[in-house]
This record gives sequence, structure tokens and C-alpha cells, in this order.
Amino acid sequence: MHRIAADPLDVLRTRTSAKWRMYDPDVLPLPVAEMDYPLAEPIAEALHAAIRRSDTGYNSGSLPVAEAFAEFAAARLGWEPDPARATCTADVSMGIVEVLRRVVRPGEGVIVNPPIYPPFFDLVTEAGATVVEVPLAGGIDEGWSLDLAGIEAAFASGVRAMVLCNPHNPVGAVHARDDLAALADLAARFDATIVSDEVHGPLSQPESRYVPFLTVSDAAREHGVAVTAATKAFNLAGLKAALIVTASKRGDAVRASFPYEVEWRMGQFGSIASVAAFRHGGHWLDGVLASIDDNRRLLADLLADELPDVRYLMPQATYLAWLDLSALGWGDDPATVALERARVALANGPMFGADAGRGHARLNLACSPEVLAEAVTRIADARDGG
Repeated sequence: MHRIAADPLDVLRTRTSAKWRMYDPDVLPLPVAEMDYPLAEPIAEALHAAIRRSDTGYNSGSLPVAEAFAEFAAARLGWEPDPARATCTADVSMGIVEVLRRVVRPGEGVIVNPPIYPPFFDLVTEAGATVVEVPLAGGIDEGWSLDLAGIEAAFASGVRAMVLCNPHNPVGAVHARDDLAALADLAARFDATIVSDEVHGPLSQPESRYVPFLTVSDAAREHGVAVTAATKAFNLAGLKAALIVTASKRGDAVRASFPYEVEWRMGQFGSIASVAAFRHGGHWLDGVLASIDDNRRLLADLLADELPDVRYLMPQATYLAWLDLSALGWGDDPATVALERARVALANGPMFGADAGRGHARLNLACSPEVLAEAVTRIADARDGG
């Protein structure tokens, strides 16, 4: 399997994105979910071609991206979405908010499953709803899963929606098909809606392929809305484009109720880049997945050698590692200490849930092996007072 090599640090530090402008130059920045790999050539060429023809106007609607995504999903994800049942918008977070605004009333509860992508908490409140936490079951030793009993209890109390992270950021878990089917059955029983963030789906490893929620059952298709994008798998976060996908008349009614502007928020370059990614980026993505696989295994070896008290379970998907740093004695938010003492920036664990994230931090694996090794060495030296 071919690999995609990360750009060297001197090149990366010329980037002006958040990852490379949030910290001083001596810091290794590993918190933000941006990759250090060069852009896939078909995407770069599509964008260059758009510049050459001054193609910088408004996007022409959802269908071009939806059709390209349907081809990609059928070829790689075991999913055959109907392009006519997709509405594009600027990004996954915006899509989640727009769906929630239409399926819950102000003040109603929405389930999230910490440790979870931090903006989920804000997206629920932005939609006028109230966060109801049902933490993941399990943990680093045995792996994570949905707490179906806890979700059932929340639905029974009157909650009518859940934001599912599938695959799950930050722990990298791929939810089992049986669990997703059981979740869909619960949604059907309580007439709830599952809003499934599937942006990390293409980043699942071959031995643990993620299951698109809308494929698991008729109940999932009736009560689910998927929100996804090319942005995470192809490192296009700055080019705004995402898809809100439905598979039932109930879901279609949600999309039909969106304000006109929802679709217009997609960027023209986001549309162009997404089509190129879905149609021509597969070879590049395979190389990135191989490089991430190498790094998730390398991290296990590095920790065993230099930080054996740090607990880590290799992610099944994403390029993110969820680390239990409690044994270092660096308090509830060890990323703060890692930045100060080791000059390594990690994502702060408590942001992912005050209880579930205590003593933890998230590390970005989509970097060179050398940067990963340097980060672990710096943290180990800081632990030892070096």
C-alpha cells in the first residue's frame, strides 16, 4: 500500500490555517483536526482550473456535490444515497443546527454522548435546545459503545433527538451495526430523530469499516438524518461544503423546511473541491489511511517505550488519538501542562465533556512519524522534569 508523506515542518509553518497560527513557532501543534499531508492533486488541479477561468461566483446548487458523493458512497462506504435527497450547506456543524431547529422545540433536550466533539454542546444550544448527556459506555480498556439503556431512559423522559457521532470523535470508535439498529428502533419507539454526523466515515480503517446510519434499517431511514462532507477525509475544512442527507418522506420534510439561504451558504470552491475529492481522490485517501494506520501503531509503540502509564486505545477511525494522561499527575486538563512544559499542543480533554474528559487530551495523528515521535519525547521529558 502506498503512503502519503506529510509535508516537512518548514513548509507546514508557512500555512496560515488555525493549526499553524494559534501557537508560538516552538510548539508542535497537534490539537486541531487538520492534516499535515499535501492536498490531493486532483483537488488542487480542480481549484487551480477554477481560478484560471475566474469561476468564483455562487455555487450552482446541491446536485453536483450530491451526485459525486453518491458515487463515492456506493463505491467505498456501502451506501447508496439518493442525490435528490441531499441538501448542501456550508459545513457539518451548520447542517446539524439547521436539522435540530426543525425537529425539536425550544428548550427540549438533545442527547450527546461524551467524550464528544466539543462543538456538539454549542450546536444543541444554538438550535435552542438543551444538552442531555448520555456518556459512552466502556472505555480505553474494553473499547467504547453507545449506552443504549441510558439513551432509552432519556427518550422515555421526553427527549426527542440525539446527535450521533459516527464514527466517534475523539475516541475513534466505529459503532457496531447492531447498536445502530437498536438506536434506530429506540428512535422509532419514541418518535425521535437521530442526527448523525458522519464526516469521519471515510477515515475508518479497512478492518473496522464504519456503517452509515441510514443503511442499517427502515427505522434508521425513517428517523435519521445524516450530515457529512469531504472536508475531514480530504483536509478541506476551509472550503465550505457539506451534505444533509435523508432517506424517507419524514426526512425529506425536514430538508424541505430549510430556509432558502441554507443551500446558498455552500462555497463555490467547497463545491468544486468536494466533487473532485469524491470522484478522483480515492487513491490519495487510500495513501492517507495507510499513513494514519502506521502512525496509530507507532503511537502505541512510542507510548509503551516512553510513557507506559499513558493509556491509549488505537482508533478504529479518524486520525485522532484519545489519551488518558491521568497517571502523569497533571490535573484535570493535562493538555495545559503539556503546552506549558513540553511545548506540545493537544486538544483539552475537559472540552469533550467535563467528566468524561477529565485527565485526558486528544492528539492529532495526521502528521509525520518524526513529529509524532518528537511530541511523545517532549511529553516524556516534561514528565521527568527535563
